[in-house]
Amino acid sequence: MAKIDAVSIVEDFWKCVWQSRNAEAIDRFVVEDFVITSDGVEIRSREKFKEWVAGFLEKINDFDFEVIETFQNEEGSRVASRWRVTGKNNGLLGSVKDQAPISFTGTAIWALNAEGKLLHNWVERSTWALSHTLKFR
Repeated sequence: MAKIDAVSIVEDFWKCVWQSRNAEAIDRFVVEDFVITSDGVEIRSREKFKEWVAGFLEKINDFDFEVIETFQNEEGSRVASRWRVTGKNNGLLGSVKDQAPISFTGTAIWALNAEGKLLHNWVERSTWALSHTLKFR
């Protein structure tokens, strides 16, 4: 695999999809059979991933996504990124839609192909800590 600037690809993905709140932009970045493993659960296919992103965005009003740091392996086939989300709770994790301020961090590990397309994303969020700040019925 020739070395690619995978950090720029992933940071462009963050900007175009999450920071712009635009799940449709996913088409530019991921392969058709893309997989995201979120908290140990696999979501398979580009279309299912777009649905997952749109659903996630609906749960946080005034959504803001901040990239803390991103780095890659030598070839650019793997990228690691740390990030922070802030906004207002609109039912995240099945909680009451109280519009209370929320903040949580996460990490994402990405696999990319030689053409710079995203193949797989493993993501973990600080949902345990977050869940202690949310109201449930």
